[in-house]
Amino acid sequence: MGSIWELDFYSRPILDENQKKVWEVLVCESPSDIRTKTDSLFRYAKYCPSTQVNSGWLRTALQEAIEKAGEAPIKIRFFRRQMNNMITKACQDVGIPALSSRRTLVLNQWLQQRSEEVYPQEPGYQGGTNASVRLDRPLPQRLPDALEGKQWAFVTLEAADLAEMPEWEIGFGESFPLELAQLSPEARIPGILIFSPRALPLAGWMSGLEMAYLHFDTKQGDRLILETGATESWIVANIRTPQLLAEAKGFAQAKEKANGVHFIGVQSDPQSQTFAGFWLLQEVNL
Repeated sequence: MGSIWELDFYSRPILDENQKKVWEVLVCESPSDIRTKTDSLFRYAKYCPSTQVNSGWLRTALQEAIEKAGEAPIKIRFFRRQMNNMITKACQDVGIPALSSRRTLVLNQWLQQRSEEVYPQEPGYQGGTNASVRLDRPLPQRLPDALEGKQWAFVTLEAADLAEMPEWEIGFGESFPLELAQLSPEARIPGILIFSPRALPLAGWMSGLEMAYLHFDTKQGDRLILETGATESWIVANIRTPQLLAEAKGFAQAKEKANGVHFIGVQSDPQSQTFAGFWLLQEVNL
């Protein structure tokens, strides 16, 4: 299993001598394990003149990053949809699949850190916030019939319990170090477990979705929604009883206290000691 990279290519709040916005490519490695040390993850940054913003320049920068890293990633995630064509073309030209994804946790933190500590030190810095990503959200889709769980339940774990994830038997999944979310070992992490006799196919299907986060939605009735990819969303469950409604509200509150961190587990039944799938997730504001 190779590494996964996160990428952003966009203008920064810096003007060059011709009063044109300076652009920048940022590339960093996605953590996949809860034990990963964030300071060990590969990073690459390079400014780009506004006159050279194209897929050719980005391809050359990616080739330089690959040489610096010593190996190419198996895929590259990017969250900025307005750059879709340019990023996809550059990645294709170096033979790496590019995927729209909201699972860019290290990149989001790095952008924040550079906005506070790096860009203000540059000549030509222009104050102001970084442009956010406007997302047109299509209506949530139903899960494919063959993949719907037969049962599901809200659960909670302590952050310290999740430290043992590498010892668990997990078919499909992904995690990240909890230091990214600045959580203590005592922090309570909410989540859901989905039980299905087709647990492995369900987990396999979910693993191809670029999992972003779960949220409790009350706009179209009370529903638990799974956000994936750039804008896709799926109805995991309709909340129909007062007890489940109370649990869903508790999940939302616990998720907020845990800085957006939560999880989804997929098992064949409630007695199972193994996971067909387990994903540690965090909702972040892009």
